[in-house]
Parts: sequence; structure tokens; C-alpha cells
Amino acid sequence: MLSYTKKEYHPKAHSLFDPGTNLDACLHRKMDLVITQCHLENKTSFLEVMDSNRGQNGIQQLLAAEQEAQHIVNAARNAKLARLRQAKEEAEKEIAEFRARTEKEFQRKVAESSGDSGAHVKRLEQETEAKIHNLKGEAARISHDVVHMLLKHVTTVRT
Repeated sequence: MLSYTKKEYHPKAHSLFDPGTNLDACLHRKMDLVITQCHLENKTSFLEVMDSNRGQNGIQQLLAAEQEAQHIVNAARNAKLARLRQAKEEAEKEIAEFRARTEKEFQRKVAESSGDSGAHVKRLEQETEAKIHNLKGEAARISHDVVHMLLKHVTTVRT
């Protein structure tokens, strides 16, 4: 808020619009001159009218600024809600895609491991037959030596 102080008016003082001063300083000087002249002429009613107009204008400006701020806040709130809704929809879509991929991968693994059980059984039977054949071959190869060793231990007497 601008504040004005009472200054004495000197006609020979600097002119109102010196080339070296800015506009704000010139306006302050002009207001000071008007106020000083009013005080000198005892016209306080002019100042009262001026102050009341300034107050009402300030109130109107404050109300307008408050309404504008409220509109800005509401627009920001609505934009935020829209972004949240959009993010939620995107997240739900990603979750659905992830579930579909995971389910598809699971079904593929289940089909791989147990989908064709006849082939697995057949493969296991072939492996078992191969192992049995190897064991019989080994047993036949060393059976003569095992029998000879057992007879030697049974027939040997220790004294």
C-alpha cells in the first residue's frame, strides 16, 4: 500500500516531470502536491472522498483477485483429477497386459512339462531299459570274478 506524507509546497522546487525521475516518483510527487494543497486550503473532504474511493476500488480488486485465484485453483484441481484418472486407467491396462502375458507363459510351461505325457513316459521307459541293459552287461562281465572271490573266502580256513 502506498503511503503519502505531508510535504510543504515550494513553487521553486523541482518540476513535476523531471527528465531524470521515473514515473512512480513523479506520481508520488504529484500526490504529495495535491495532498499538501488540500491541507493548505483545509479541504479534507477531498481526501476523504479519495480515500473511500481507493478503499472501495481496492476491495473490488481483492474480490476479483480472489475469484481469479479460485478459478485457477479449481482448474488445477480438475487437471490433477484428470491426470490421476488417466494414470489409473493406464495402470489397469498395464496390469491386465502383464496378467495375460504371465498366464500365457504359465500355460506354455504347463503344456511343456505335462502336455504330452505319453512322450515323456516313452522317453523314461527307454532310459530305464538302457540303464537295465548296462547293469546286466556289467553284472555278466564281473559275475565270474565275484563268484570266484566268494568261493575263495568261504573255503579258506584260518587257523
